[in-house]
Amino acid sequence: MFLEGKLCRLRAVEPADVDAMYLWENDMEIWRVSNTVAPYSRYALEQLVESMRCDIYASRQLRLIIETTGVGRPEVAEPGDGDGYVRTGDFMAGVAIGAVDIFEFDPLNSRAGIGILVYDEADRGRGYAADALCVAERYARETLHLHQLWSNVGADNSRSLALFEGAGYRRVGVKADWVRRADGYVDEVLLQKIL
Repeated sequence: MFLEGKLCRLRAVEPADVDAMYLWENDMEIWRVSNTVAPYSRYALEQLVESMRCDIYASRQLRLIIETTGVGRPEVAEPGDGDGYVRTGDFMAGVAIGAVDIFEFDPLNSRAGIGILVYDEADRGRGYAADALCVAERYARETLHLHQLWSNVGADNSRSLALFEGAGYRRVGVKADWVRRADGYVDEVLLQKIL
């Protein structure tokens, strides 16, 4: 599979992902970094999944689900419990742990924005986001023929800044007092990578 990484794979959104997306999109802790201000209904997410069947050239966005391959994630369910997951040794494969969003796709200028979510704190810091970013970049370069990707990251989000900078993204701008938080305003950092 082309969208296969070392630790995870990226796949198309399926109707079965609505439950996980409902949890992710309605978690107010995530709203902090996604600039979301209102909850999503299950119906709206079902419509989003349906719209993801469209070509990225028509919708100008694409969500890919980050799914484990069985490397680096401890098994979280008992073998033989009928959950449909494929087990590899002591690790479980086929678990949706987050998403990669490619948005504001601009084929004329060969660029797009990119954002990553690894939802569960237990799955963070294990290399999934870095692996997913690498796979998404390969897809953007080789399939979408993009010249560059960019991301906006809150200056207080040290993990995301480290992720993108570790992958070769450069800070190309700072928007002062750009995002309002409960305790005041924070800057937003614009990062860019020429592919």
